[in-house]
Amino acid sequence: MAWLLGGWAKVWLGEPEVALERLARAIRLSPQDPQMFGMETATACAHFFAGREAEAATWAERALRQQSNYFIAVSVFAASCALAGRSADAQKAMERLLHLDPGLRRATLREVFPIRQSEHFTRFAEGLHKAGLPD
Repeated sequence: MAWLLGGWAKVWLGEPEVALERLARAIRLSPQDPQMFGMETATACAHFFAGREAEAATWAERALRQQSNYFIAVSVFAASCALAGRSADAQKAMERLLHLDPGLRRATLREVFPIRQSEHFTRFAEGLHKAGLPD
């Protein structure tokens, strides 16, 4: 659990490569963990912030197989797919995201996601907007 939480901290602080190291260790130490979807989601976020949208989408999909309505996983999947050119998947994920939080808007993203690096936040917001998130 400590490696997972440390990985999440590094994701939000804008250190995706360090996050990936910590998350890989968490997964290695607990391969049957019931919280694996959290590890996979954090890994997806780290890949997204490192500019690897295709890998991010793959990891988010893994998490969504376990927890289909996990808000962060749906969010990173939508943004990743949108920026990777998978518009149909992005739109479908955005429909699910807006079902989970009908009031979610581009203008309120900062309140929901603790992303410290402005360039990471901007890419994330752009991906979600491209997927269909209203302003």
